[in-house]
Amino acid sequence: MMRELYDVKIVPDAVLRETATPVTDVTADIAAQMDRMLATMYAAHGIGLAANQVGLTNRVIVMDLQDRGGGGPDKPYVMANPEIIAASDDVVKQKEGCLSLPGSFADVKRPAEITVRYLDRDGNEQEM
Repeated sequence: MMRELYDVKIVPDAVLRETATPVTDVTADIAAQMDRMLATMYAAHGIGLAANQVGLTNRVIVMDLQDRGGGGPDKPYVMANPEIIAASDDVVKQKEGCLSLPGSFADVKRPAEITVRYLDRDGNEQEM
């Protein structure tokens, strides 16, 4: 059975500017949201998606860097309450797109490496 997909919100949808609220507990509903967000992201041929982009305002993101030449993980990341806790001084510039800005790409500068703390799909705190 095909999982129902979310509608990806397109700029200038107001939900894209709302502040996301922290997830207090990774419940079965949050885990199902993560799975549905992944299905939506894959269907849209994206590599990352935030809850705001599908009309939800909790702090959940999903991403999958496999087969993107970035040395990605062996499985997708699903994160509740992701927080960057360290960033390298080295900066890289890459062309990036956004599912909420279809067809638009821009050079974006980001730290070459970061450390992020988050809750995984099972509610366990992780750091990488």
